[in-house]
Amino acid sequence: MTSAAAEEGSFYDKDAGHLVRPYAITNGRTGPVRDGFALITLVVTADPQTDTGRLAPEPAAILDLCRERPLAVAEIAAALDLPVSVVRVLLDDLAEAGLILTRAPVPLADAPDASLIQAVIEGVRRL
Repeated sequence: MTSAAAEEGSFYDKDAGHLVRPYAITNGRTGPVRDGFALITLVVTADPQTDTGRLAPEPAAILDLCRERPLAVAEIAAALDLPVSVVRVLLDDLAEAGLILTRAPVPLADAPDASLIQAVIEGVRRL
């Protein structure tokens, strides 16, 4: 077994999954500083040439996942098998460092008033 495989083996158990607790990955933080990482917020690496050699494994994995195309926060969490809350904290750190770009979901427009819809229908009928 190589040293990398031995190291991976000490933090992963086939049945239990990752043995590193979420608070260890986030340095004890439970939420991001900024709000804005909805499940469908798109994330992409700011510079595809970014060297991830000095980053912790999880932030490096996020940057690697988002190099080719934008991914939603939920997709990142699923790909890394991490809770969304942990991914949000990591994304917050990466955004603070300028390593990722995000695009928040477009808010749904307010539905038009029912009386306006009725007036349009009546106008169309008169044609």
